Amino acid sequence: MKISVVAAGKLKDTALVALCADYLRRVQPFVTVEVLEVRDLAAIRTHWSRYEGARVLLDERGEQLATRELAQWIDRWRRDARDVALYIGDADGFTVTDRTQADRLLAVSRMTLPHRLVRLILLEQLYRAGSLLAGHPYHHG
Repeated sequence: MKISVVAAGKLKDTALVALCADYLRRVQPFVTVEVLEVRDLAAIRTHWSRYEGARVLLDERGEQLATRELAQWIDRWRRDARDVALYIGDADGFTVTDRTQADRLLAVSRMTLPHRLVRLILLEQLYRAGSLLAGHPYHHG
């Protein structure tokens, strides 16, 4: 089982790049995660159209999960041996059509957040959920 984080746009802030890389490195012992940077929303849709796993859009209208609930999603995908792509759109977000075609919608927050921060938060939460499933002490909640 592999989780692909497919993000529109390239991170340019070196501090943010370093933080994302740190969480990406940390999560690997628990869950295989890759980050794919694509040019724009059209490239996300191209990836989406060819992808055979579960497709989850990060959208403020989606389900807001506690970390334990995210861990349950990951555990279910792992048990089903199902790859998952988590899509982070550009500044304009996803259309109604995009949202209706997704397998699931996931909200990091009801607040509108910059897509580059969503990537960092998502990677940290994937690490936290993976460590929780492994019984690692990182998650204290």
